[in-house]
Amino acid sequence: MSNTVTWARVKSPWVLHFNSGACNGCDIEIVSLLTPKYDVERFGVKLEPSPRHADVLLVTGCVTQQCAERLKRVYDQMPQPKFVVAIGACACSGGVFAGNYNVVGGVDKVIPVTAYIPGCPPRPEALMDGVVKLLNALSPPKPKKQPKQKPKKQETVQTLKEGPKPAEPATNEESKTEQLVQQKVEPTVKEENVDAQK
Repeated sequence: MSNTVTWARVKSPWVLHFNSGACNGCDIEIVSLLTPKYDVERFGVKLEPSPRHADVLLVTGCVTQQCAERLKRVYDQMPQPKFVVAIGACACSGGVFAGNYNVVGGVDKVIPVTAYIPGCPPRPEALMDGVVKLLNALSPPKPKKQPKQKPKKQETVQTLKEGPKPAEPATNEESKTEQLVQQKVEPTVKEENVDAQK
């Protein structure tokens, strides 16, 4: 059952976007993923407005004093297992706003972060790559496929190694004719050898 749940989660992750105090640069890049140019919904990624149904939390912007408690509350409402992706330099470390009087810092100061996607802002391709790497880390490794061996090829290899197959036992009539042929051939060979010696 757990394999089925993991398969469904990897093939169709529902993401929730939370802006904890960004300049909207990263938000625009996330929205561009939903446009027809990138269209992440074709990969099964769905933007979900409710934290109770989301698998992945996308956080943009540095965490401010005002948003820290709200971010923690949203994170607590998500069902297990849940994953957090920090998008942009501000979400990763506080960015240019680090050290400000009303800024706590990066997202990892408030909640645990699963993946970091740096950039100011990161391009949509980088966002897609980060989410794909996160999903690949969730999926269990596939067992290696062993090459199928065709029985016909095995037979030909065996015949080459073993040599020609032994002839089937002949019937009485065939064995008699073979004996007669051998008797007739042998004297002629002897006569030729005698002529060669003379």
